[in-house]
Amino acid sequence: MAITKEAVIEIIEVVGSWNIQVATDTVIKEDGTEISRSRHRHVLQPFSSSKDSDGKWTHTDTDISGEEVAVRAIANAAWTDTVKANYKTFVESQEV
Repeated sequence: MAITKEAVIEIIEVVGSWNIQVATDTVIKEDGTEISRSRHRHVLQPFSSSKDSDGKWTHTDTDISGEEVAVRAIANAAWTDTVKANYKTFVESQEV
């Protein structure tokens, strides 16, 4: 009786202009037959942004180095300089 566990990226999609949504399934198999599957989703944005007490914004690039190759490729293609500038403008226009 061999039990295996694998993570499989099922969906990578650009939502809106800059959100990269990744759906990863964890699949448990016994003797090659799937006995369990669960889904985890996470969303990536081009920056982590914060506003200090002086009202100055800091935008730190999102580290995607730990993401799968396909996720990195899509993020790099989707997050053009224009998209990044629009994201910063959007974030800075929000009330905090």
